[in-house]
Amino acid sequence: MNEITPAGRFRDAEAAPAALDKRYREPVASSPAALPWSETLSVLLGHRSVRAFSAEPLAEGTLEVLLAAAQSAPSSSNVQAWSLVSVEDPALRAKLAQIAGGQKHIETAGLFLVFVADLSRVQRLAEREGLTTEGLDYTESFLIASLDAAFAAQNALTAAESLGLGAVYIGALRNDAAAVAHLLKLPPRSYAVVGLAIGRPEPAVASDVKPRLPQPGILHRDVYSTAGEEDVLARADAHALAFRAEQGLDATPWTRLALQRLHAVASLKGRHILRRQLETLGFPFK
Repeated sequence: MNEITPAGRFRDAEAAPAALDKRYREPVASSPAALPWSETLSVLLGHRSVRAFSAEPLAEGTLEVLLAAAQSAPSSSNVQAWSLVSVEDPALRAKLAQIAGGQKHIETAGLFLVFVADLSRVQRLAEREGLTTEGLDYTESFLIASLDAAFAAQNALTAAESLGLGAVYIGALRNDAAAVAHLLKLPPRSYAVVGLAIGRPEPAVASDVKPRLPQPGILHRDVYSTAGEEDVLARADAHALAFRAEQGLDATPWTRLALQRLHAVASLKGRHILRRQLETLGFPFK
């Protein structure tokens, strides 16, 4: 049964337990049907990575609407230290896909957006005003720009999914940050934080909500505690194995997947020299 709450939010009495069951595959609350809920939460908890896109074009104005959503994300001190590159040239997309390890969905997506941490705009502003920019040289400024770009990207992804579109992040653009900066002609003091492929999901290729770590493995009250962590990880592995079996994937538990991604330098796929490349792109990290 649907109802409007006093706060004006859409409430579906069945949406909360169904979405939570999908995301965690185990109980989260003793009375999930009594949880506060909204359509936005349904979109957020229903996120899944989509890598197969249909050839159906996106509605006119989609880019502008997604950009507006991205620009509505929080920005540190309202500096807005990020920029967006919409990559439309097929040849350029193909080169970016090659850098990203051959991810063909970069080429087939209706939109391919690159979110750029961008301190160059402030640099140019200071030069016009005849002011110094000592603060831009510090790691904090790098983080401000990187976080601004990440927050904007997440807003764009959620907005896209709210429109019934699918999307997937392309962190592999950082496999060679210098090459990406060269291809996109990024100015000094900027780099590509992440790419975002967006399009209409291909109906013939199913995807599903991937289970996350049980909440007790993430949530700490007042102080950080590892009590009960082994049990949480065992549950996470069981949920991951069930999901992978449903998806026709190999039987690798979550803990093994996490270790495979981080146990050796080779698994970073070139990103072990990221700081060195960023320094050449104008980030001195004082």
